Amino acid sequence: QVQLVESGGGLVQAGGSLRLSCTVSGRTFSRYAMAWFRQAPGKEREFVATISWSGDNTAYTDSVKGRFTISRSNAKNTDFLQMNSLKPEDTAVYFCAAGRAAYTSTYYTTKDGYDYWGQGTQISVSS
Repeated sequence: QVQLVESGGGLVQAGGSLRLSCTVSGRTFSRYAMAWFRQAPGKEREFVATISWSGDNTAYTDSVKGRFTISRSNAKNTDFLQMNSLKPEDTAVYFCAAGRAAYTSTYYTTKDGYDYWGQGTQISVSS
């Protein structure tokens, strides 16, 4: 059974930083891309960032470029989202997701590229 467990959410003031972690079990973590999505109240779940299985390639949605960094430790079966210069509009539930296809060079910015999801962790940024 594949499980993704997120941690690191919380409340922070605008301009602050948080680091999210997502630990995967039940699957060979190093074979798959990982991603983070977020969902604000009343909105659709949206792509935030993704990292390839090797860690060599990353992609971000425009609104977080230069502020967020996705990374991974294949030795720890964990990926991370470092979030700096947080803004109130970053407030959302953040979900990690595991890629559907192994060893692919294609990265996905839509939900259908991922087949396992974490339970979500709340990030609240106050102004």
